Amino acid sequence: MSTVDCIFCKIVAGELPANVIAENDRAIAIADINPATRGHALVLPRAHATDIRDIPSDDLEECIALARELSHRAVERLGADGVNLLHSAGGAAWQTVFHFHVHVIPRYAGDPLRLPWTPAPGDAAEIAAAADALRG
Repeated sequence: MSTVDCIFCKIVAGELPANVIAENDRAIAIADINPATRGHALVLPRAHATDIRDIPSDDLEECIALARELSHRAVERLGADGVNLLHSAGGAAWQTVFHFHVHVIPRYAGDPLRLPWTPAPGDAAEIAAAADALRG
């Protein structure tokens, strides 16, 4: 997808409306129009990057700093009991807008969201093999 067709690039450029929550030189936080919970926000870099594998470190650091600030605000101002941060990289990981973004999802006791998998012990040999493959 070209940046010309990117909905988040259009929001950053002011070509499409958004509820801007916070911003800095490299990142912007907006209210998600399909919120999972009250206060669900998206933090995205001003410069186009497809996902975490593609974003420059300086932009990533600013996005994470802004996500951390929104996490504090969700607890302090909205009364959230916790916060999930979520980034999807690629269609198989549920990415639907191919411009890097981090979901900041305030969590409330009793809200309907659940983990997308049921944590259970894995095969120790496979865990070790994957860890070996990922090292240095």
